[in-house]
Amino acid sequence: MIAIKVPPLGESITEATVSRWLKKEGDAIAAGETLVELETDKITVEVPALKAGRLASRAKGEGDVVAVNDTLGEIDESGAGAPATAPATAAAPVAAAAAPAQDSSVRSAPAARRLADEAGVNLATVAGTGRGGVVSKPDVIAAMTPPAAPKAPAAPVAPRPADGTRETRETRETRETREKMTTRRKRIAENLLLAQHATAHLTTFNEIDMTAIMALRERIKEKTEKEHGVKLSFMPFFAKAATLALKAFPSVNAQIDGDSIVYKHYVNLGIAVASEAGLVVPNVKDADRLGILGISRDIAAVAKRARDSKLTMDDLTGGTFTITNGGVFGSLISTPIINYPQVAILGLHKTQDRPIALNGQVVIRPMMYIALSYDHRIIDGQQAVLFLVKVKELMEDPASMLID
Repeated sequence: MIAIKVPPLGESITEATVSRWLKKEGDAIAAGETLVELETDKITVEVPALKAGRLASRAKGEGDVVAVNDTLGEIDESGAGAPATAPATAAAPVAAAAAPAQDSSVRSAPAARRLADEAGVNLATVAGTGRGGVVSKPDVIAAMTPPAAPKAPAAPVAPRPADGTRETRETRETRETREKMTTRRKRIAENLLLAQHATAHLTTFNEIDMTAIMALRERIKEKTEKEHGVKLSFMPFFAKAATLALKAFPSVNAQIDGDSIVYKHYVNLGIAVASEAGLVVPNVKDADRLGILGISRDIAAVAKRARDSKLTMDDLTGGTFTITNGGVFGSLISTPIINYPQVAILGLHKTQDRPIALNGQVVIRPMMYIALSYDHRIIDGQQAVLFLVKVKELMEDPASMLID
């Protein structure tokens, strides 16, 4: 027997949650084949088989929390090369049917695509319940589940008593569900609380007239995509403006270490990405050395790895400053929470036509509120305000970003 152990999970990560077993007990396995997926607070880790054989046992179930070097199960090496339970000739057509050509236009999560391919489910026939109609893994599972036999009518749920007395336990349970928090969600919660409790958290606001940057993007986006293969969004412009503002105000890119301030003479720019597993913040390394196109390529690459659950520890460590964009979900204004141990975070919001006073006239302009949450222990209010003013000036006069 060969023990299947939880591998090292990365610096400072000591536990994970068993996300999904890809093999059942008794299944034949090849050396190097992925047996189980573990979810940490940062990344998804695939645990491969060290030797060929059969999966003798699964010591941990899906949802269990495990630590580094815990035993997940055992492989029976003597089962290597044993015949499969079904003849190979019979398995071939089943495998072919189990992998239909998926419609690339169907928006689906990576876990949902994998399960659909394995089970032979056509994603085009599955109703997506995720944000924006994205097909999730539970949607595929529901599509695979045969309809249940008709049941006798359930007893009606008792209405809330009119006299104000408490509901019975049975009544409450029909209106509530309970779900265990994943390791990643627990760690996100802990980090957000730590940021609030360990920093002198303060937020300042400004607004940007997006007219100039919208006109520039509209003018060059088609050419940029055709010649460079880059779909140009507004984020790379904000990223470039932020890196230039960080050069002007280095304390915003610093970090507290005990009673010392560590100034970072580089910018590893974190971009908050909403993935199926929760919020993650991969970094664009040395963003201050990149132009608009380079930043755009790197943001697209790390965002794709985040959505496909392919982020590495290098993607998620070493960040010095973060940008989060609630505007993509319609947020008009918010106070972002610092990505501790960083000392500041820039929040972007929805662009909305609003009346403003310009040269003594009231005009309608596309305006965006921006917010900087910062650690007041090392960033003074003046520096925070001037940082946002710098970002505003660069975005309202994008040609000035070429002068560096």
